[in-house]
Amino acid sequence: MQSATQSNDLGSYLKSRRAQLDPGALGFHTARRRTPGLRREEVAHLACISATWYTWLEQGRGGTPSAPVLERICQALRLTGHEREHLFHLALGRAPGVQPLAKGTVTERLQKVLDCMPLSPAMIRNATWDVLAWNKAATVVLSDYPNQPARERNILRRIFLHPQARAAQADWHALARFLVAAFRADATRAGASAEIRPLVEELSAASPEFAELWGNNDVEVMGEGTKILLHGAVGRLSLEYSSFCVEGQPDLTMVVYNPSTQEDAGKIGSLLEKSAG
Repeated sequence: MQSATQSNDLGSYLKSRRAQLDPGALGFHTARRRTPGLRREEVAHLACISATWYTWLEQGRGGTPSAPVLERICQALRLTGHEREHLFHLALGRAPGVQPLAKGTVTERLQKVLDCMPLSPAMIRNATWDVLAWNKAATVVLSDYPNQPARERNILRRIFLHPQARAAQADWHALARFLVAAFRADATRAGASAEIRPLVEELSAASPEFAELWGNNDVEVMGEGTKILLHGAVGRLSLEYSSFCVEGQPDLTMVVYNPSTQEDAGKIGSLLEKSAG
C-alpha cells in the first residue's frame, strides 16, 4: 500500500515525464495544445490502460499499479533505464526486474580508467565473461589479450580448457568452483541466461569438471578477495581484487587487481619494464 506522499511523488513524476514528449514525433496531432507534451489520454492509449485510471495515477489517487502496467507506462513515456528504475521505486518501493540484455560498450572514458592504474591489472568483462578491455598491467600479469583471438579472451574457456592458465593458479579447484558460481550469479543479474547457454553447453561438453560444477547450481558474488598467481617469469604474485558493475550497462563488470605488497608491485613493475624493452 502506497502512502499519500508516495502517490503524490509518483503522480508528479509521471506528469513531468509526459511533458517532455513530442506529440508529433509519436504520431499525435499538435494543434490546440495549451501545455507541452502528451495529453493524459494519449499516454493511456500508448500504455493500453484506462485514461481515467491514468489520470488518477497522476493525481495521486490511482492506487498501486502492477509491474506489468508500470512496464507499459515506461514504454509509453519512453523512459530511459534510470528513469524506469526511479519510477518502479516510486510506485512499488523496489527496483524493476532485469530487462533483456543489451550489449555493453567500453567507452574511451572507461578505457582511460583502466589505463590510469599502471601497476594494477584491470579489465572489463561482459556477462558471458569475454574480456572486452584491459590495461597494460593486465597483459603482462593475467593474459596476453591483444595477441589473442576474441574467442580466446573468455575467462572460463581459459581456466577450463587451457593448461597454461590452469597451471598458473595456486589452487585451481577452489578457483574453478568459485568462478562458475560467480558466473551463474553475474549472468542472472544481467538477464543473460539465454546468452550464456551456448558457452555453458560448449564447456560442459569439453570439460567434465565444468559440467559437474555447473550442475551444482552454486551461486557466489565476486565482490572482493585475494588471487594468488604462479607467474612464469616472477613467481608467486598476490593480488587483491575488487569488482565493480558499470553503471547503466548491466552486462559489464570492471575487475581491478591491486598488488598485495610492495614486493608484488615491484614484480609487476619489472614485467612492465621487460615488456617495454
